[in-house]
Amino acid sequence: RQKAIVVRGAGVGRRSVCHAMSAAEALAPAKQAIKQQAFYMKKALDQRHLRTALHHAATMIGELRTSALGPKAYYEVYIDVTTELRHLEEFFEAEHERGRPMVELYELVQHAGNVLPRLYLLLAVGRVFLQSKEAAAKVVLEDLVEHCKGVQQPLRGLFLRNYLLQCTRERLPDTGSDYEGEGGTVSDAIKIVLANFGEMAKLWVRMQHQGPAANKEQREKERAELKVVVGGNLHRLASLEGVTLQVYTAEVVQPLLELIVSCKDGLAQEYLLECVCQVFPVAYHTATLPTLLRFLSWLSAAADESAILSLLISRLCALEPADGETEARDVFTPVADHVERRCASLRLLPSLALALALARLALEAYEAHTEYLERALSLASTRLESLGVVTEKRAVAVVQDLLSLPLKRKGGDVLYVLELTEWPRLVSRLPPPEERRGG
Repeated sequence: RQKAIVVRGAGVGRRSVCHAMSAAEALAPAKQAIKQQAFYMKKALDQRHLRTALHHAATMIGELRTSALGPKAYYEVYIDVTTELRHLEEFFEAEHERGRPMVELYELVQHAGNVLPRLYLLLAVGRVFLQSKEAAAKVVLEDLVEHCKGVQQPLRGLFLRNYLLQCTRERLPDTGSDYEGEGGTVSDAIKIVLANFGEMAKLWVRMQHQGPAANKEQREKERAELKVVVGGNLHRLASLEGVTLQVYTAEVVQPLLELIVSCKDGLAQEYLLECVCQVFPVAYHTATLPTLLRFLSWLSAAADESAILSLLISRLCALEPADGETEARDVFTPVADHVERRCASLRLLPSLALALALARLALEAYEAHTEYLERALSLASTRLESLGVVTEKRAVAVVQDLLSLPLKRKGGDVLYVLELTEWPRLVSRLPPPEERRGG
């Protein structure tokens, strides 16, 4: 039976004092302090004075408790700190090779006074603890994920959990990995990555509520800068060897989409769903299309659903027939059904852009089915019906792209497009050529 890991609870650290200085003024002394403390830490490690080294390491990590830096400057400090922590990780590895139990070090580092340094140290030793296999990987990983809840300040919490992802990246109980078996299964790995992703998404969304309303625009800009940090979890999830189509369908797509929709934040939902569309194979989206479309219907009003749909459709254009079949599985119909339902609530340009995306899907994946192309053209014509002739320049440009698409695909075959019922109908929505040039 697995021996339980004795850990010290992560308390709530003191709130860092926000100095009245610019980020540039705060960055230089922070980097200098890190360099100085790292020197003393490495000197103590060379002499095998671990407690002294941990003291200097904790002081060095304390520079990450600042509130005076924006995301870009904070990232610089984070990189400096985590680079220096590699020396400490190497010392832990050497101690393990000398026969020192990792659980002893795992408990020792938890005596750091402040919560943030304590957790960075815990993750650094946790990386080697996982490698030692003294305890089941899933037990250690679950413990680390839970401890990271001790930091709830958004910027600090996001980078702490990014370090967690970095330390555990190659140590998850994935299918075929050294940590599978007694260490857990790919299902455990999925749960751990999803748990970390869910907490990071909450922290990221919470950033918009930090500080006065007058700074909201700046906070949104900073949030956009941090989106890649949150999206890293999705890339790791997609790279798991054990996340096959069957596993993705049964264990990943539903809880993943639930976490994204529960953000109730337009920026977060839009970016994270775009990540989902990009990082997983097209076949996965094909197999789970009804689920994905259903969740798209539940997005916040602030999320640009049309942008997500356009990206999804462009990914589906790469769909190929399964082995032994002559044409790809029909994903056009359910997507077109969804687009038609949503178009009534969309502005003109997003509606036309979706019609253009559907036309590309029809021509690239279902060239033999002219009815699919007709349906895409009809969607645009119907949307323009109440407007008469289109006069808005950007809308005219999209309609022209839509009309020229089948011509380009068929090498300028005018007879082909003239046989399309909806093509001349859509042409009639354009203003005269002289007016288009004048616009």
